[in-house]
Amino acid sequence: MTGDGAYIKKINRSYILGQIVEHGMISRAELSKITGLNKATISVQVSDLLDEELIYETRQEHNTVGRRPIMLSLNNQAGYVLGIDLEYKHITYNVSDLLGNSLTHDIVELNTSDYDQIIQILVDHIGDYINTYSDSGYGIVNVVVSVHGTVNKDEQVFFIPRHQWHNKNLKEDLENQLDTTIHIENNANLCALAEKVYQYHHTDNLLCINMYTGIGLGIIMDGELIKGYHGYAGEMGHMVLFPEGKPCRCGNKGCWELYASESSLFSLLAEQMNNQQVSYDLLKKWLKEQNADVCEQMEQFLKYISIGLNNIINLYNPETIVLNSEVLHLYPNAIDKIKEHLTSSVSQYRDIVISDLGKRASVMGACAFGIKNFLKIPELSLDISETV
Repeated sequence: MTGDGAYIKKINRSYILGQIVEHGMISRAELSKITGLNKATISVQVSDLLDEELIYETRQEHNTVGRRPIMLSLNNQAGYVLGIDLEYKHITYNVSDLLGNSLTHDIVELNTSDYDQIIQILVDHIGDYINTYSDSGYGIVNVVVSVHGTVNKDEQVFFIPRHQWHNKNLKEDLENQLDTTIHIENNANLCALAEKVYQYHHTDNLLCINMYTGIGLGIIMDGELIKGYHGYAGEMGHMVLFPEGKPCRCGNKGCWELYASESSLFSLLAEQMNNQQVSYDLLKKWLKEQNADVCEQMEQFLKYISIGLNNIINLYNPETIVLNSEVLHLYPNAIDKIKEHLTSSVSQYRDIVISDLGKRASVMGACAFGIKNFLKIPELSLDISETV
């Protein structure tokens, strides 16, 4: 019975703390009403959270009749999380408080793929952030590293294509040199979490498709992140569209990301326009000038996106599909054009949108993951206004 009691207490704590985070400010009486827990249980749990300095009390400023109720709020400065996006050419570091407010955002150029060198770079920077935020009650409570590759359920890196890393235990190698908790997660999964936590709070069936150097899919179904048997679910960039198409480094031919990722589009434009320095600004300029060749290439790009989307929609029947692409922001009515190509009477979804988080989604999702893990709450919804 002791074990059962401890487990129930843990569940109640998680539920109560989750409600405090969601509401921002809430009284004990409101907590009891919302959770269905009796006032004695609420009182004990709140007392523990106050002792741990995870929450604090304030008097509500305006109340028409009677005493002003005592309100409970999360102490967002009790600790901090460090989100890291380990990309091919740079590493992004973002420190946020426990409500997701970004306090520090740094981008460090990366000129090597050597595993040991990158481990040392990460250790040095993480150590600096731990020292900087050591004065708070809990300091840096979680470090979450987003990697652009496959990560298994034990948080071990199976493969990162751009760095050509195979079977690396990044988590263990970092924790061996740092006195802190490290988590490793796939970037597409973290992008999906970011969209859910910061933008689409009430969407329980969400797909987030990253379309930059390749294509990755983060899947949230019935409110849960879907990872598959080993943890490798979502590698939709290697869905074969054209069996005899372009050769892919995965070993197949005609993979979706060879036709519908931003890097594939930029490679085609570089060849077609005889310009090896294709950038977002240059593409924007060409589109503004209504360059016929560029516009034609963009139309074909949107068709290729639609072919893959049609397959994904049939697989998952999502509520919301978030396309994370800077290129789509540049092309007028891109979403409408994509929807025009989705003509199947079978494919059903509610909406397709372009991400407002862009390339920061990965590191923001890393921070959200760290917060959720530290607070041990089942649901996390944060206000975007202070974060972007």
